[in-house]
Amino acid sequence: MITKMTKFSFILLSSEADAFLEKLQEFGVVDITRSKKPVDAVSSSMMEKAAKIRKVISMLEKTDFTKDADHEAICKAAAETALPEDLVAGTLETAADIERLKAQADAAVREAAARKPWGEFDPKTVDRLKEDGYVLRWYKVPEKKFRDSWAETHALQIVERDGSNVWFVTVAAKDEHYSFPVEETAAPAGNWIEAVKEAENFRQGIISAKGRLLKYKEGIPRLKEAYGEQVADLDLYLAGESGESAADNMLTVFTGFAPVENEERLCGEFDKMDIAYVKESAVEEDNPPIKLKNNRFARQFEVLTGMYGMPVYSEFDPTPILGPFFLLFFAMCMGDAGYGILLILIGQFLKKTKGSMAKLGPLVTTLGTGCIFVGIILGTFFGINLAEASWVPDWLKKCMITGEIAGYSAQMVLAIGIGIFHICLAMTVKAVCYTRRFGFKANISTWAWLLLIIAGIITAAMALLGVISEPVTKWIVIAVGVVSGLGIFIFNTPGRNPLINVGAGLWDTYNMATGLLGDVLSYIRLYALGLAGGMLGGAFNNLGMMLHDGIPVPGLDWLGFAVIVLLGHALNLAMSCLGAFVHPLRLTFVEYFKNSGYEGRGKAYNPLTRNNTEY
Repeated sequence: MITKMTKFSFILLSSEADAFLEKLQEFGVVDITRSKKPVDAVSSSMMEKAAKIRKVISMLEKTDFTKDADHEAICKAAAETALPEDLVAGTLETAADIERLKAQADAAVREAAARKPWGEFDPKTVDRLKEDGYVLRWYKVPEKKFRDSWAETHALQIVERDGSNVWFVTVAAKDEHYSFPVEETAAPAGNWIEAVKEAENFRQGIISAKGRLLKYKEGIPRLKEAYGEQVADLDLYLAGESGESAADNMLTVFTGFAPVENEERLCGEFDKMDIAYVKESAVEEDNPPIKLKNNRFARQFEVLTGMYGMPVYSEFDPTPILGPFFLLFFAMCMGDAGYGILLILIGQFLKKTKGSMAKLGPLVTTLGTGCIFVGIILGTFFGINLAEASWVPDWLKKCMITGEIAGYSAQMVLAIGIGIFHICLAMTVKAVCYTRRFGFKANISTWAWLLLIIAGIITAAMALLGVISEPVTKWIVIAVGVVSGLGIFIFNTPGRNPLINVGAGLWDTYNMATGLLGDVLSYIRLYALGLAGGMLGGAFNNLGMMLHDGIPVPGLDWLGFAVIVLLGHALNLAMSCLGAFVHPLRLTFVEYFKNSGYEGRGKAYNPLTRNNTEY
């Protein structure tokens, strides 16, 4: 889990900063950054003005409309524009106008597209029908659902027909009983031509604004001169009497974060120091450093989380899930109980060393223990097939996974099954955590996909096992399909144009169908690497026996056998460890993190201590 942080803000004179930092080093729990700000409002205002000019210069230097479709019109508009007196304010205002007009133009284009099938009509005519006691109703239905017979029972007029959909209207008296087999759609907000004209007006406004911005680019030399003058004025101010006073009273502002469990003790110490400080609970916007807090088992795998990237403050800590699955994946890739014993011995040796290697001792020991259990289940011990060995008890052989399932190796099916479960777990974590962070409304599609996949897997399994009958299976599939389909294609982004939602749902479906299949198949490596390691270990055993049988000298034959077996298994152990480390990381970093929505953009907690000279 992610440790909750308290944010501290300290304000003190720069002359007191070094003593304050030395005191913080004694505490050893505050992750801190510093910044300096002038005391008086004059120098602060001058600095802000210089920064604003620098921002405008950078904005204009990046202005380039050569690839714009309306480049010629923009150049023409620029030629008709004059440079304003206040170039900074004019540039910032014009940039804001462009963003606003772009948003309005996009909305107008979408509205024109929605109105286009209804063509050009006079809204006054519609109003006159209403005044005369008639109701005009608007409909849009798929071509395959439209019936020409509707025109025989209703006053119906087809407006547009494109082969896929039919747009039509009906007219009926206001007091007449009216019913129609399909639901009516919303009436267009206005005339299509008017919407097109409005979109064109916005486009012309954008061209005009871009022309002004292009013209303002000619004023960059003037802005650079003003920037230089502003910086010189600030230097002169600080060099004068007022400036000396401001420099002497320069404030240093520290922002620090510490775990909440240290808050009470730190506040007591800060009160004794008689300094000005403010404390508040850290929030995501503060970008606090991340300190993970896990149990003894999961703590060993925090280094793997750090290799990818720490979570942000509002994210979840993936370590409790990463740990057991990495252990399982590592053990399956090793696939040998004998190598697990060697890893335990190596781990115990590392514990007795010093430095960073000693920290790896517990992790290596844990991985070795997992290899012993998984290796027995997979039936391999130093390359020996335990399932075929006569000296292995029958009760132990019953614990081993051997044979085939539906014509495929049972161990390969197991790897695929683990992969499906791992990805489903990742999608569940994403749905829960994203809902907590962004709300359910923004994650309807995520829940819909989760329902479709997990419910589909459970239903298929129950149907194959005969737990539920065929009719029940059919209705479950229909219900799950309808609910999931609505979430994926209709309500994936509430409030947006339904047609856009459908398009986004189709694109999401394509990515899911191709991505999930590739993700699941990636887990075959768990079976392949374990099988390869076991076969290579067995090959070295056979080579040793061949050498033993080929040397007629007693004693020398066993020596040759030992050399081949020891060197071979040492090489196989090294290669297997490399593969068993890299590939589970890949399954975690790519398959799992991608489907769980994990970002890993946080920064690690790095408190100021006596051994930390960074600050």
